[in-house]
This record gives sequence, structure tokens and C-alpha cells, in this order.
Amino acid sequence: MQPDPAVRSVLDPYADGVPYEDLARDFREFRRWTGDDPLLLIAEAAAASTGQRFVDGIKPAVERFRDAFLETGRVDSFGTLAEIELEDDDLVEALGAQRKRQVLLEIARVLTEWPADDDLAALVDWAATADHYRYDEDPIGAISGVGPSTFQYLCQLAGVDTVTPDPTIERLLEAVDDDLESSPIDTATDRLTIASCEWLAFVSGYTPLELDRIAWWTYTDPEEREATLEAW
Repeated sequence: MQPDPAVRSVLDPYADGVPYEDLARDFREFRRWTGDDPLLLIAEAAAASTGQRFVDGIKPAVERFRDAFLETGRVDSFGTLAEIELEDDDLVEALGAQRKRQVLLEIARVLTEWPADDDLAALVDWAATADHYRYDEDPIGAISGVGPSTFQYLCQLAGVDTVTPDPTIERLLEAVDDDLESSPIDTATDRLTIASCEWLAFVSGYTPLELDRIAWWTYTDPEEREATLEAW
């Protein structure tokens, strides 16, 4: 399908000057600071589950986890991570909030049982088949503390071209909707936000992940955005 000119005329000014293709590729090709280390990828998703900012919240927590568990050899797989106790002193020191610790350990326990050759393959295979419209029926989506945003962010970290329902994408969708004569865009729920982004991707020619990155770039404070890019 050819992009809808009316939609592109509204959306293209938001994309202008945004390196959205490179930003999306960073996720798809594991070019971010975690590389393709599956333990760090699920740790980042867990650290993000309480809504902290990346530079002063998420990344420091993942670094503490890495230093305490990976660098010391205590954890070298999803299997060994799954054996860590929720109240382990080092885990508490690294991640803090119980929600983050529980999300991390439960994701590891689910993926330990996933039929795959290695941990990265397990994470990627899970994400490739995860259904965001039925996330709460998914073994990871059913984990207490994993809402649609954490679910979708983990899929992005695993290389899936998808969108995370958050305030930035909601603002972009609503701005586009305001400027179109008519559209099915609806951000009343996370599922509707995801569906609206998928519709916009279909009619515009941008991918969902590219739209996610355009929204992040447009509606993130410039200083925070630059700090995040430097930390990536």
C-alpha cells in the first residue's frame, strides 16, 4: 500500500530532522549500551517497570545489577538468575523496589523454560510471538508488575518493531488526529494506543518503532534526550 498523502503531510513535519531510522535500528540490531546480553536486556525492562527516567534511574540500576551479579559470576544465565531470592541483599541494593526485583526474577523464570538454544534466542523467540493485544494471557504479561508498557518495552529491547504505549506516543497520535480530517486514532487505553499506532504505521509508511522514536524525540525534554542518547 502506498502511503496516504494526507497522513504524510501531517506526520512528516514531526519526522523532519529526527534520526528515526537509526534510533529504531539501535533497538532492532541490539546497538544500544546493553548490546545483545539477554540478562541486561531483561534487567533494563525490569528497571523501567516503575516509570523511572533512563539516565538517573534505569541505567544506574542495570549497571549495579551487572556489577553485582554478572561481573562476579553469580549469574551467567536466566537459569541462575531465576534461583536468586527476591530479598537477596545484592539484588535489593541493585534494583531497590520489590516490583522491579519481582519482574526481573519472574521473567527469568519464564524464559528459562522457553524452548530455545540459548537465553538470547529464548528472549527473541518469545518477543517475536508475543501478542500485545492479549498480553495478560502471556506468561510474561501475567507477571505482577508487568503492564502493557513494560511488556512492549521488553519486546522492543528484544528487537521487535513495535510501539510502547506511553505519554509521548499518545501526544503524537493525538496531535496527528487533531490535524487529520478524520481518523480512527484513539488513545483511551493502552491497547487502543497500540492499535492506533499500527494504523498510522500502515497508512503512513513509517514502522511502529519509527513512530515510537519520532514521538520520543519530539516530546522528550531536549536535555534529557541528549543525555539519554549519550548514555546509549
